[in-house]
Amino acid sequence: MTSATGIKRAGIALGVVLAVAAGSLLLLSVLMPADTVREAVNSEIRAVTGLDPVLRGDASVSLFPAGKVSFEDVSLSDNRTGKPALTAERVVARLRFFPLLVGRIEIADVLLQRPTINIVFNADRSSNWSGHIETLARNLQAEPRQNTSFSEIRIENGTIVLRDESYKAVETLSNVEMSLAWPSISKSFAATGRFAWHNETIDTTVSFADFAAALRGDRSGLKVRLAGTPLKFGFDGYLSHRPTLKIEGAVAADTSSLRETFRWTGAQPPPGGGFGRFALKAQANVAGSTIGLSGVHIELDGNFGEGVLTLATDTRRTLQGTLATELLDLTPYISTVRLMASGDRGWDRQPLAVDSFGGIDVDLRLSAARVTVGAVKLGRTAVAANLRGDRLSIAVGESEAFGGVVKGTFGFARTSSGADLKAQMQFANIDLDQSLGEMFGFRRLEGKGNLSFIIDSSGDSVYALTRGLNGTANLVSRKGAISGINVEQILKRMERSPLSRGNELRSGKTPYDSLSASLKITRGTATIEDIRVEGPTVRLGMVGSASIPDRDLDLRGTASLVSTTLPPFELPFMVQGAWDDPIMLPDAQSLIQRSGAAQPLLDALRKSSAREAVRSAIEKLGIGLPAAPAAKPPPAETAAKPATAEYAPAATESLPAAEPKTGETAEPAQ
Repeated sequence: MTSATGIKRAGIALGVVLAVAAGSLLLLSVLMPADTVREAVNSEIRAVTGLDPVLRGDASVSLFPAGKVSFEDVSLSDNRTGKPALTAERVVARLRFFPLLVGRIEIADVLLQRPTINIVFNADRSSNWSGHIETLARNLQAEPRQNTSFSEIRIENGTIVLRDESYKAVETLSNVEMSLAWPSISKSFAATGRFAWHNETIDTTVSFADFAAALRGDRSGLKVRLAGTPLKFGFDGYLSHRPTLKIEGAVAADTSSLRETFRWTGAQPPPGGGFGRFALKAQANVAGSTIGLSGVHIELDGNFGEGVLTLATDTRRTLQGTLATELLDLTPYISTVRLMASGDRGWDRQPLAVDSFGGIDVDLRLSAARVTVGAVKLGRTAVAANLRGDRLSIAVGESEAFGGVVKGTFGFARTSSGADLKAQMQFANIDLDQSLGEMFGFRRLEGKGNLSFIIDSSGDSVYALTRGLNGTANLVSRKGAISGINVEQILKRMERSPLSRGNELRSGKTPYDSLSASLKITRGTATIEDIRVEGPTVRLGMVGSASIPDRDLDLRGTASLVSTTLPPFELPFMVQGAWDDPIMLPDAQSLIQRSGAAQPLLDALRKSSAREAVRSAIEKLGIGLPAAPAAKPPPAETAAKPATAEYAPAATESLPAAEPKTGETAEPAQ
C-alpha cells in the first residue's frame, strides 16, 4: 500500500511540474515580446559563430509546445566583396527547454532549410570565405563561456557551389543533407551526411581534431570518408595551410571501374580497354599544388604494383612515378585494338577510335618480371611511358621477348585526320617464327635472328596506316630453316627431269646457315633490295617487292645447288601470293630449255609455220589445249621425230599421245 501510494504521489508531482512548465511556456509566449526573442536568437548565433547573418524576411516565434524561432530569407555576405557567401530560405533555431522556463533564451540547434553556399577560389588562391573563417577562428579562441550554447547545425536540402576562377571551373553539390557537430564544448568538429554530385549520392564524414587550429591554418588532425557507387575514399592524417597548404597521412581509394569513375568526375577516360577494378593505398604528402604518394600499393585490372607517384596540379596536371610489379597483364588495354578484319586475312579498315588522352601529362617508368600481351609472353621488362597532350611515346629499355631481347621506341599521336605512328625497334636473337608471326602474321622462318626496323605512317585506319608506311627493315639470321618448301629436293629433281611434276613446291623445309634481308618501304610497298640465303646444299638470292596493304609477295630469284662440280645447277624462280600461303614457281622458260621433250617446241618457234608446230610440240609434252579448228595435219616426220638419248624423258615424264582432232583420224606412231 505504501509503495502504491508513493508512486501515485510521484505521478501527481510530475504532472504538477509538467503543468507548471506548460503554463510557464504559455505565459512566456504571451508576455515575452517576439522582437526580444528574435534579437536574443540573433545575438546567440553571432556569439557562437562570430558571423552576422542578415535577416531580410519575416520572423516567427513559437514558445509552446516547443520553443523555436524561424527566420525567412537569411543571407551571410562576404565582408570583402559584399556578395552573399550563404543564403537560406529559412533558418530555424530550436530553443532549450529548461532555460526557457526561467526566461533565458538558449539555442539547442540550428536548421538551415534549402541553403545555397557559394565557395569561390580566387586567382590568388584566396576565398570569399576567408574573412568568415578568420572570424570563426577568433571567436573559437574566445572564453569558453561564450561558446557553450548550441552544438549542432543541420543543413536540409542544401546546395554547395564551388567556383575556381583560375581554371574557370564550376561544380555543384546538390541535395546536401549534413549535420555539423559544432565545437561548443570540445575542440573537435565533425560533419556527417550526404550530398549528390553528377547524379551520384556520396555519404560523407569529415572531422577535425582541433577545429580552431585548422581554421587558423595550424596543424590539426583530419579524417575524411567518402562512400558511393562510383568511388570509396578515405584519409587519416594531418592538415595545415600556414604558410602553404600541407597535408600528410594515410590515403586509400577503390572503385569497381576506374573508367566509369573518370566519366563520373567529368574527365576523359583513357583510350582502349581496361581500367576496371582499381584500389590504392599510400602515404600521402601534399605540399602546395603537388601531391606525393610514397609506399604505394596499387591494383588495376588484376595487376599489382608498388612504388611512388607524384601529381602536380599547378599549371597542367602532370603524373610522374615509378612502379614495379611481378606480373603485368596488358591484354585488357589492347582488347579493343583490332589489326585484322574479322573473318578475313586483310587489315582492318574500320576508322580508328582514337579518343583524346585527356588533359593530363604522364611520365611513368614500369618494370615487371613477367609481361603478358595477348598470346605473347615476355620476360623481365623495363618500359618508360610518356604522354604529352595527344602524343604517347613508349620506350622499351629492355624486354626479354620471343626468346631474345627487344629494345626501341614506339610513338602514337592523335591527329585531326586519324593518327600518326612512329617506331624504331631492335630485336636481338629472337625466335623468328614466333615474332614475325605475332607481329606480321608471317610464319615461314624458323630459327634465331636479329631484326631491326624504322617506320612511320599516318592514317585513319589500320589499312590506311599500312598504305602510308615508310621506312627500312633489316633481318639477319643464322642456323635456321625456311618452312613450306624443300629447295634442295626441287633442284635435284629439276636437274634430272626439268618437266616432272611433284608436290615438293609447298612442303618440307630448306635449312640454311645464314640468311640476310634488306628492305626499303615506300608508301606501303616494301622493296626487297637484297635477300641472300646460304645453306649446306643450296643458295638463294632474291629481289622484288611485297605489298604490305595487300599482304602479298612478288619476288624473283635464283636457286642453285652447292656442288663440287662445275658449272653448278641453277634455277630461276618466282615467289608470288599471300604472305601466309605463298607459291614458289620455277621459271618456265628455263625448264623448257632444259627439257629434251621441249626441244621440238623450241625448233618450231624458229620456223615460219609455227602455230601448228607449236601445238603439236605442246601436245607431245602432255599439256592440254582447247580444241582448235580443223587444219591440215603436220608432216609425219615432224610429229614422229624421236627424242635423242641425251634428252630422253625419264619414266616419270612419259607423255600421253595427242588425241585426234575433230574430223581427223589418228595416225599410227612411226
